[in-house]
Amino acid sequence: MPRKVLLIEDNDKNRKLVTILLKAKGYEIIEAITGEEALSCLQTCKPDIILLDIQLPYMDGLTLAKRIKSQPETKDIPIIAVTAYAMKGDKEKMLDSGCDAYVSKPIDTRSLPLIVASFIEKKGLLP
Repeated sequence: MPRKVLLIEDNDKNRKLVTILLKAKGYEIIEAITGEEALSCLQTCKPDIILLDIQLPYMDGLTLAKRIKSQPETKDIPIIAVTAYAMKGDKEKMLDSGCDAYVSKPIDTRSLPLIVASFIEKKGLLP
C-alpha cells in the first residue's frame, strides 16, 4: 500500500514538481491548495506525512500547522515546512508552530524524497 503524502502548496509549478518527484518514488499524493482545503481533506484522509508551504492564501502555513497539531487525530502526523523563508528566526517560528522540520525552496530534487522517507520511517533525520 503506497504511503500517502498531503502536499499543501498553492504554486502550480512547485506542486507539479513535488508530485512528479514523489510519485516516482511510489508515494500517493493528495493535493491541497489552501489551508481550508487541507483541513477538509484531513477529515477524510490520514496521510503519513504533510508537506506544507508556509506562504498560502487566506491562512498561512504556520497557522495551519498549529491547527493540525492541536487536533488529537492529526497531531502525530509529521509536518515538513517547504519554504522560501531563510531569515534568522524563521526556523524557530516553524518548529514552534508544530512543524517537525523544514526544507527550503528551491526544492532539492535529490534530498526531498530522502527527507520524506526518513520521516515516514520515523527516523526524522535531515541529510
